[in-house]
Amino acid sequence: MAQRGSDVCEPQLNGVSEEMDLLRIDVETDVWEDRPGREAVPFSRNVLRKQRRWERQLAAKKSKRKEEKQRRKLNREQESAASADNPQFTKRVMKAITKERLAEAQSTGLKLCVDLSMTDNMSDKEVSRLAGQLRRLYGSNKKATRPFHLLLTDLRENSRLFRECLRMNEGFLNYVMDITEESCLDLFPPETVVYLTPDAEQALETVDADKVYVLGGLVDESIQKKLSFLRARELSVHTARLPIDEYMVKKNNAKNFHSKILAVNQVFDILLTFCNTGSWTEALRAWFPQGKGYVVAPEDCSPLPVAQSET
Repeated sequence: MAQRGSDVCEPQLNGVSEEMDLLRIDVETDVWEDRPGREAVPFSRNVLRKQRRWERQLAAKKSKRKEEKQRRKLNREQESAASADNPQFTKRVMKAITKERLAEAQSTGLKLCVDLSMTDNMSDKEVSRLAGQLRRLYGSNKKATRPFHLLLTDLRENSRLFRECLRMNEGFLNYVMDITEESCLDLFPPETVVYLTPDAEQALETVDADKVYVLGGLVDESIQKKLSFLRARELSVHTARLPIDEYMVKKNNAKNFHSKILAVNQVFDILLTFCNTGSWTEALRAWFPQGKGYVVAPEDCSPLPVAQSET
């Protein structure tokens, strides 16, 4: 009986001991947390600036991954539709048809220039990102039913961007597009040129076959303002912006971040979709990055009036 009693008491003592250990840990934790001199130290401005930059880069990467996923999905759908319509065509034949369609666009397609005159002040990283954007832009045009006549202007063969395009973009010299060191004004009359910049006052309402549309080939991580707008002013040409204010509204987010600055390939995808569908709503919904803090306005929300000012 004595042995049995000790056996019963031993678990109870062990339980009491464990509870005492937990109490001791809690007390030690409270003492440690309440110890003077351990107040939270506020972050310096430099640390906060680095954190905000890291958050922006993380959001951009997420948006890019989502965009690439959406692009691959659309490409698969287009390839499936093409295969269904032309099941007898081999890949080689389809490649030849695509090349022929691009060649035809150079004489009959809507004209779009990428102004590459602003790359001298860009960092090597920014130049590399721009080369990747040009590759994606060309990929979208190559898969389009009605491709644009593309021109890369102000692109010198001895420039960093040209070398980076050769390094990153396989077959760059075989792209079915015009690559020239001349500017858009050397190729087209000034009155036909419309420079697309987010700082323009007038919204782009439609795409005119008699106009030449110019995108500023620029990647600027330092977020200098109005660079493409100032370039357009330097050329003394008309300016316009995508109708973001007219068809989209700001979306609340934890960082209160809202931006209308898009990569050249993103602007091009929006233009391409608009030309195919005639709908800005559909084009912006499909290609405007969600990480920019804007969403297409609900149908019961009236769009803002388009500004009618001279640019």
